[in-house]
Amino acid sequence: MAEQSMGLRERKKRQTAMRIWRSALDLFLERGYDKVSVAEIAAAADVSKMTVFNYFGTKEDVLLGPMEEHVSDAADAVRERAPGESAVAALRRQFLVKVAERDPSIGLSGDARLLQMRQLISDTPALARRMLTFQMRSVELLAEVLAEETGDRLLAGVAAHQLVAARGAVILENHRRLVAGDTVEEMADDCAALAERAFDLVEKGLQGYPGNA
Repeated sequence: MAEQSMGLRERKKRQTAMRIWRSALDLFLERGYDKVSVAEIAAAADVSKMTVFNYFGTKEDVLLGPMEEHVSDAADAVRERAPGESAVAALRRQFLVKVAERDPSIGLSGDARLLQMRQLISDTPALARRMLTFQMRSVELLAEVLAEETGDRLLAGVAAHQLVAARGAVILENHRRLVAGDTVEEMADDCAALAERAFDLVEKGLQGYPGNA
């Protein structure tokens, strides 16, 4: 939802949540995830500890909440696709839009702090496990959409795993290049081309799945 379309209360809630997240990220990057308490996050954000828990259920949620918002992206793309459009085509189209928008959720962000955050997640077992849970949930949500449409849970699961894996491989390459020092603008065209290749490879196997009922 665009901020200008929100009411005053919703804007204030989002601003508070963002202040908590930024404060937490600063502390995590400075001292490490395990050495920061929720009470310290609350103090840095100038809110109460209870307010932090009202916005985020756990300390993990404080950092990973913005990423969790994208768990349903693949399922949403397929559910909302045009009549006659394949699942592969829908995910390809959604991904290319995100490339054009330089969307941080697919690793296209020049913000050095976000890159540091990705490294922090990789170096912190609890956060890395949570990210793996996000990926599996993304597969499950997509499989549910495909199974509802086709009635075949097995092939829906196979397709969902392939689609999410292709998407994830391109995102992983984006992160690798950012770590290597490439800029977002240098990467964008290559990212679009890689996405085309990745989804083309999956499409050859799925061959237009699911077909029209």
